[in-house]
Order: sequence, then C-alpha cells, then structure tokens
Amino acid sequence: MSWRRALKDTARSGIAVEKKRLEPLIAVRGAAGLAIVIALSLWLFGPAAAASSAFGAFQAAIATFQRSWRPRPELAIASGTSLAVSTFLGYLTISKEPLFLALLVVWTFAAGMSWAAGPTIGLIASSNVAIMLVTVTLPTSVAQAAGHAAMMIVGGLVQAALIILFPVRRWGAHRDALADALAAEADYARRLRHEPVASFDPQPLMEARNAAAVTPRQARRRPAELHGARGIAERIRPVLASLADPAMGVPAEGPARDRVRELLASAAALLDAAAHAIRHGEPVAAPPAALATFRTPDTGSILTGAPYRAMTRLNTLLQDVVETAGGTPQEDTPQEDTPQEGAPKGRGELRDQPQQTRTRPETAPHHPLRRRPTFLALIPKALKAMRTELHRGSPITRHATRVSAVAATGYILGTLLPLGHGYWAPLTSVMVMRPDFSQTYSRAVARLAGTVIGVAVATGVVQAATPGTLQSGTLAVASAALMYLLMRTGQFATQACIAAYVVFLLGMGGEEWTQTVPERVLLTLLGGFLAMLAYAVYPAWETPRLRTRLADWLAAQGPYVAAVFGSYADPSASNAPDVRGSLLTARTARAAWHAAVARATAEPVRHRGLSRTAADDAEDALAQLGRVAMLLEAHLPERGATPVPPAARFADALRESTHKGAKAIRERRVPTWDAVREALDAWETEDTDQVVRNTATLVLDTLTELSEALDTAVPPMTLDGTAPENPDGPRNPKDSATR
Repeated sequence: MSWRRALKDTARSGIAVEKKRLEPLIAVRGAAGLAIVIALSLWLFGPAAAASSAFGAFQAAIATFQRSWRPRPELAIASGTSLAVSTFLGYLTISKEPLFLALLVVWTFAAGMSWAAGPTIGLIASSNVAIMLVTVTLPTSVAQAAGHAAMMIVGGLVQAALIILFPVRRWGAHRDALADALAAEADYARRLRHEPVASFDPQPLMEARNAAAVTPRQARRRPAELHGARGIAERIRPVLASLADPAMGVPAEGPARDRVRELLASAAALLDAAAHAIRHGEPVAAPPAALATFRTPDTGSILTGAPYRAMTRLNTLLQDVVETAGGTPQEDTPQEDTPQEGAPKGRGELRDQPQQTRTRPETAPHHPLRRRPTFLALIPKALKAMRTELHRGSPITRHATRVSAVAATGYILGTLLPLGHGYWAPLTSVMVMRPDFSQTYSRAVARLAGTVIGVAVATGVVQAATPGTLQSGTLAVASAALMYLLMRTGQFATQACIAAYVVFLLGMGGEEWTQTVPERVLLTLLGGFLAMLAYAVYPAWETPRLRTRLADWLAAQGPYVAAVFGSYADPSASNAPDVRGSLLTARTARAAWHAAVARATAEPVRHRGLSRTAADDAEDALAQLGRVAMLLEAHLPERGATPVPPAARFADALRESTHKGAKAIRERRVPTWDAVREALDAWETEDTDQVVRNTATLVLDTLTELSEALDTAVPPMTLDGTAPENPDGPRNPKDSATR
C-alpha cells in the first residue's frame, strides 16, 4: 500500500463514527461521580483543586469503560491512584525543568513499555502521563500538590463506590462473552448445513475463556449460569464439524445427509436459546421442534459409525449446555458418554427435564476454577512482561522509545514557542501514539479534527453564556457525560467531547477561553505531527514479521495435531490435558497471525518475502490443518480403547517436521514433509483404524498445500542482495506425481 493510500485510509478511520450500542446509565453514573468530586472539591478547596481532582475522577471513569474482565471498581481505584502518584512526582520536579524533563522521559518510556502487559494497563499509563502534564501546573505548593493528589484518589474511590452501589447490568460483559461464544457455534451449525467444511473463527471462544478467569471476590458472586457452559461449548465445536464433514462417513447427499442437516438446525436453535438465556439472565426457552428432532427413534438406522457417535455426543452436550444455561452450576462439566456403534436406538436423547443432573463419570477431566490475579499480584506479572519485551527488535520497546523521545521534543518545543501552555504538544503525542501504525495515524487525525470541533463548540458556548465557576463545572460534567456515552462510537466523537471538557474545566479554574483555544489547536497540530513523523522515522512495521508470525502458527499447530494423534496411539494415557493445552497455544498463535495481518494491511510498506496471495493461501492451509485435527478431536478414544500404534510414529514425525518447517519459513525457505510422508507410507501397510489413517492423509495434504502456497514467494536473498542459484534444491519438496 502506498503512503497516500495508507494516510487516506487511516484518516477515514479516524473520523469515522461507528454504530455501537450506547450505555446511557453507565454514562450517567460516571458523570455523577465526576459531579460529586467537583462539587466536593469546590466546597472544600476551591476551583484549582476542583479542576485537578476532576481529572482524577474523569480518568477513573474512562478506565472502567476499557475492554477488561477485571472488576470495574479495581480499575477506577488503580487509575485514580496512579494518576495521583504521577501528578505529585511531577509537581516535585516541575520547578526544575531539566529534572522534570528527565522524569517525563522515564515516565513516558515506562508507560510505553506497559503496553506489554495489555492494552488496558497501557492506556491507563499513557493517559496518566498525558493528564499529569496538565495537572502539575495547577498546584502552587507541595502541600497543595499533596492535596490535589489525595483528591484524585478520592475521585477514583467515588467512581468505584458508585459502581458497587449502583451496578448497571451486573456481569453483563461476562454474559455477553459466553453468549457470543454459543451464538457463534449456533451460526457455525447453520453454515455447516450448506457448507460441510465451513471454517470457524475461535475468537469468541477465546474471549469467553478470558472472561471465565475471575478474582476470588468474583468467584463468590458469579451467577450459576456462567459456570461450566464454556467448557461444554469448547467440546461442541469439534462434534459439529465431525457430524457434518463427509470425510467422517456421511455422504454429500441422501437420507443421512438430510438427517444431519436436521440435527444441525436443531442444535443451532438450542444453542441460540441458551445464548439468549445467558445474555439476559432468563430461563432457557428450548424450541419444542428442536427437542423433538433428537427424540426421533429411527436415527440409529440412518446414521452409523462415527456420525452416530457424533450425534449422540452432540445430544449429550446440548443437554449439558441447556442445563447450565438454565442455572444449574457445573464447575466441572461432565464428560459425555460415548455411545458405541450399534447402540440401541434413541440412546442419549435430549430429555424433557433440563434441570435433572447426572452423575459425573470417573473418566471426566477436572477443570479447576480459572483464577485471575489481584491487582497487587498482577504487578510482578506486568513487570515480567515488560522485561520480556525489553529488546531492540520488540515493537513495544520501539513504541516506548518513540513516545518518550516525542514527548520530550514536544515539551521542549512547546516551552520555546511563544504560545503558552506548551504541554498541549506532548500531551497530544502521548495520547495518540500506539504501538502500531494505523492506530497512531488514525488517532492523530481524530485528535486534530475532534479538538477543532470541540474547541469551536465550547468557545461558542463560553462567548454566548459567559459562565461562572459553577456553570463551567456543570458544562464540563455535561461534556464528560456525552463523552462517556459516545466513547465506543469512535475517536472523533471522543476527542471532540474531551476538548470541550478541558476548555470548560480550565475555565472553571480561572483561565479565559482566549488563553487556551488558539495555542491548544496549534500545539495539538504540532503534537500530532510529531507523533506521525516519529512513526515514519522509527517505525515498527508488522509486514516484515509476517513470516515469523506464520512460522509461529505452524510451530503451535503441529504439536496440537500431534497430540490428537497421540491420543489414539495410547488411549490408556491421559492425553486430554496435552490436547487442550496445545489447542490453546495454537489459538493464541492464530490470533497473533490475524492481528499481524490486519496491521500489515494498513501499512504503507511492501515486503518481498511473503506476497498477499501466498499469505492467504498459507493461512487457508494452516486453518485446514487445524480443522482436520478437530475432526479427530471430536472422537478422542476412551481408556481401554484399541491403540493405533502407527499414530505414534505419525505424531512424532509431525511434531518434528512442523518444528523444522517453522524454521524453514523463518529463513524464507519452503518446508518439506518427507518424514511425515514416510510415516504415512508405513501406516498404509498396516490394518488399523481407517478413520484415523484417512485423517492422517488429509493432514499431509494440507501440509503440502502450505508448501505450495509458500513456493510462490520470492527466493531468499543472499547478503549481497542477489538470489542464490539453488538455495534448497528444487523449489517443490516433491514433484506433482508424488504429491
């Protein structure tokens, strides 16, 4: 993508207003907390302290709107407290400019590195630095600075207290995450009716898993319907795929396929009903027609073998999810019984009484409660994540270096320019800069456009009404309430409301609008320009790292597939934890790949090592590899099942070959799969489970497709920039005949 196209796209995304569900009650609650803090500060300390403390309450409320599964009161308190510490330390050094500049560089670098611990922590830390640049100018003594810091902490405490006293849709985000996962599987079931090999995006399941981790306090209060359903949903997905895929035994057309379509439609209806019940905290209203589908007595004569086992397992899992969504807690979701081929017709039918519970089988895996660390316990984890990213090639380190250098440069230029209020330039830079290109540039455009609109509106109001201290405070609260309401609609609306809020708030502190408007616009423009220039001069492009991300995905996907085959090789061993752990690792790598592709798509650079077509084809091949393994995962053998010894050799070869293949991709070579092919050739001479062996053939096919996709990329370059004559032998690992 050219720079012109990239700038055009980022500018358009920056000023775009998205249609999102508004949450007026939460916005009113945040504005009420801000109003309480302003009124209390005005009464006790005066306008200057009120302006300073208002920033604490304002930032604390913003923190509670972030995408985080942590309790909202904790976010509010942490935000207000960290801002108070930043402001007090900043005031202690503001009188000595070199010392303050050094503190600004260190504080900004730490805020940039904090993105390694997660976007919520990174946003709070960056906002604290930006707001500190304003609040350090308000006190006139150390005692006043301490008082202002204390009021900022009070602002966070007030917001936390309001969240506890006036909860709005308690556990709403957690309910939505779990309901979205079930709804995604319902949509998947519907798509499988018409596209038996349809893909599935596991992102909703990943979000539900993140939401399932709770603090000790949350664990004591979590609703019963949020227990266990996620674990059941995880096991429903492979069963749905196994039931629909023709490779598992159901013909593409005929009575068996018609029966599968009926079962998938009923499963989708039941999953939707469970999702609706969990989202709204209501009893499950299971459709009678969907329930009747699973009671049809002639299913056993239509479906046999693996499809019949998949049907009965799906039946049991749907029963579990309906029970759980109806409020029956299942911390350790029972493992479904696996009906054997030839079981009596109607076995495992969905029951009429969803509240009836079953005895947990002895073979059921134990799933302990996922614990989320407290804020104090989170500090060592955050520091460890920051230390891990502290190296030259890390995008987080490059971001921290950029933002600290730009903040110092903006502060120096703002001080030297005869505009006054020089902190607006570094404030803008810190607020708009992010670790990736698209967010930095889009936020810079949104910041400038929003500032102009917000300042213009606030200026018109001030000129027309000439508000006093109390009226300015009221207008500031109204601007904040509007910002809280529109926060999720995009940066443009948010920045416009923030601009108006700051004008009214500083007006309450005694500053005339003519002292803030001109320099604010000019210095905002300067800060945005510095932020954009810094990324162009010292970038952290994602495009050159696409091969590494793809290699990481392959390196994670290989052990997952190998673990599934290993379960068939030795059913007596407890391989379920290995399969589950490797699956989660593969999902994480997949998410990192998709995030990298999304960022690279918006970047104005081209990388000759991986074309867009090659990247798309390689992604399809790896997704197909995971889907093939998922088909086998739906029928993991129980203890006592007949072992499949060739599966062990195949798993070992697959594990080793994918490790070497990932290394080849990083080195811009085409991976080969000779060891996997040899293990499959040896397998074909033995009489074992045909389904497992056929799946192994599909695995080799997808690996070959991956090599073919990467074979379209340009050859690797030597140190002098020329292509070697024959870097790895023939470009194709095998000729087309052997494939």
